[in-house]
Amino acid sequence: MRKLLAFGLLPAAAVVLTGCDGFIFEDEGDCDPYYKVRFRYDRNLKFADAFAAEVDEVTLYVADAATGRIVWQKHESGNALKQAGYLMDVNVRPGNYTLVAWCGEGHRTSFGVDDGDNVADLRCRLESRTPAADGKGGDVTEDLGRLYHGCVENVNFTDEQGVHVYDVALTKNTNSVKIVLQHLSGEKVDDSDFHFTITDSNGLMDWDNSLLEDERLTYHAWETRSGMAGVDVPDYTDSRAVTHLGAAVASHTVGRMVKGHDMRVNVYNRDGETVVSVPLIDYALLVKGKYSRELTDQEYLDYQDEYSMVFFLDERDRWIDSYIYINSWRVVLQDTDL
Repeated sequence: MRKLLAFGLLPAAAVVLTGCDGFIFEDEGDCDPYYKVRFRYDRNLKFADAFAAEVDEVTLYVADAATGRIVWQKHESGNALKQAGYLMDVNVRPGNYTLVAWCGEGHRTSFGVDDGDNVADLRCRLESRTPAADGKGGDVTEDLGRLYHGCVENVNFTDEQGVHVYDVALTKNTNSVKIVLQHLSGEKVDDSDFHFTITDSNGLMDWDNSLLEDERLTYHAWETRSGMAGVDVPDYTDSRAVTHLGAAVASHTVGRMVKGHDMRVNVYNRDGETVVSVPLIDYALLVKGKYSRELTDQEYLDYQDEYSMVFFLDERDRWIDSYIYINSWRVVLQDTDL
């Protein structure tokens, strides 16, 4: 670990260099500035830094703020990121820079970042897609690896001596969505009787994390199961309401959720008839006010990364659309044309 030494305090370790204002770096032996980047993932609804617990890979790009030219990049992974106080050493000259980070195991597995010489080239694409059978768009059938993004523009890397630490806050782009079907009668719901999808055109992200134009993606459930809510199936609603209800649960992982996008939850029966079709983002925002801190709509979508939606069926397996549960909150639907 580098130590900042004040001349006169530790004379045995310090070496006096003219023009260093009495400060030098032990084991570096000069008066150059040293730069480090600290990554934070506190854009979550616990409002606490979960970087060490969640993020296991980081790739940092440093680009000239004026030209956008990438001048330096580095990838780190493994146990080093789990250590308290992890900092990435950055070796660049003093100047103004844009910092872009793509992080998480997903940015090198389920997703891919384009190569290039300019910050504008750092687009990230969902690679875990296959052409749809009808030739329209792509299908996503697997559980996606976690993806995080961070960006700080026009950061001044000072020429003043010392250790300078710059923060990069991360946004989680991948989201877990569970769709739950329950019979009000309490009878079993067979997950094989239904097909669950989520659709959106959100598989291509720009260097600043904005969504670029992309083909329509259909996210299929990577796992479905049946059971009794509160017993074999995790309790996604008020326990008093679900203890004796059969349920089918479909698990999806989707890309970034952006307000204004038409991300839709669709449930079909064995005959291909639509049982449920609702706008996921609009419905997710209905419970934003249940959380303690004031967040904009987009901030809520960025901070929240787990969603559950419980739909109730009648005896003919039709959705009773008077109310649903979203993340355990009961929502009475007065306008079902959302």
